Amino acid sequence: MAWIYLLLAGLFEVIWAIGLKYTEGFARLWPTVGTVTAMVISIVLLAMAVKTLPIGTAYAIWTGIGAVGAVALGIVLFGDPATLPRLLCVALIVIGIVGLKLTAT
Repeated sequence: MAWIYLLLAGLFEVIWAIGLKYTEGFARLWPTVGTVTAMVISIVLLAMAVKTLPIGTAYAIWTGIGAVGAVALGIVLFGDPATLPRLLCVALIVIGIVGLKLTAT
């Protein structure tokens, strides 16, 4: 169950990271409410996951999911550059996430 909590925590991290763009510096009420809500949910799920998972592994995977998701949605939603070097770096993050999952106890 901890891995499911961690996956969900990572997905909520993607939501709040992208939500930050829509808050316009926390100047827009409803995007701010949604973003802060996603932040709280993400942290609570991470806390539940680290009850049984190693903190280093869980935190690295959580931030990795957030980074990969934010880059992907930045490309799709905001026209961020999708250059080969950026995509290769994202691939390295994914490899790290998979490696940490496979070596976790």
